[in-house]
Amino acid sequence: MIKVALPNKGVLFEPTLDLLSSCGYRAARVGGALSVFDHENDVEFYFLRPGDIPLYVSNGILDAGITGKDFVAEKGQDPSLLLDLNYGHSRLCAAVPVDSKVTTLDDVASLRIATSLPTIVRGYFQGREMALVELEGAVEISVQLGIAEAVIDVVDTGRTLTEAGLRVIGEPLFRSNAALYANRGHEESAQVLTMRTRMEGKLVAQEYRMVEYDVPAATLATACAITPGIESPTVSPLRTEGWYSVKAMVRKREAHRIMDELSRIGCKGILLTSIESARI
Repeated sequence: MIKVALPNKGVLFEPTLDLLSSCGYRAARVGGALSVFDHENDVEFYFLRPGDIPLYVSNGILDAGITGKDFVAEKGQDPSLLLDLNYGHSRLCAAVPVDSKVTTLDDVASLRIATSLPTIVRGYFQGREMALVELEGAVEISVQLGIAEAVIDVVDTGRTLTEAGLRVIGEPLFRSNAALYANRGHEESAQVLTMRTRMEGKLVAQEYRMVEYDVPAATLATACAITPGIESPTVSPLRTEGWYSVKAMVRKREAHRIMDELSRIGCKGILLTSIESARI
């Protein structure tokens, strides 16, 4: 059995449960339960604060966990990064009042700054002496309330900062997303590897689609060049002489353009279907 930490709330909670469910795990939380045991997969899931997960995983209390990369960096822990996930994207940005004359991050560093991620902020400015006001949340209101002159906060759309009368300065100090981590020494555990493989398969499935079509022999080579697949397309002769059936994986973002090209060269019965999961 392995023990795996999951976010107990916030923007990572629902996407994490959806991902696990799509990978065949049963991690649905009932009420305020702190843990769930998935008997079929022999995994015990623990619901923890996202910021606490790096500590539990790094110290071997739990075998693996899913949390944001910013939480790992802020805690100064060093679990093994197994897989970047495609949700929970955010940026850590500096912001000042819209009428401020500050124009650079270097200027911001000289101000009194409110932030909930002081470790990342200090690391970015490489030990520079700074006046930081450490807050747990609602960082953007600190300037209006007079306890800070600038903020360095997690930004999604930026709307909250705008509503607080702030504007972003410079490039993000840190970019984050959800990720799967393991305790160092447990990366090769069979069950941890299985979890990683299942998640990789789901990520591939979300990026690709399956295209199938019938093509005359005269244009088979051209069609296969349009849909080369991962290794190569699957080609099977049809009952009608001189015709073939072709199946290949194509990238989702290119799928409709590929269907148009296949149609133009005379392919028939062109179908595009989603892929539930994959092993490449």
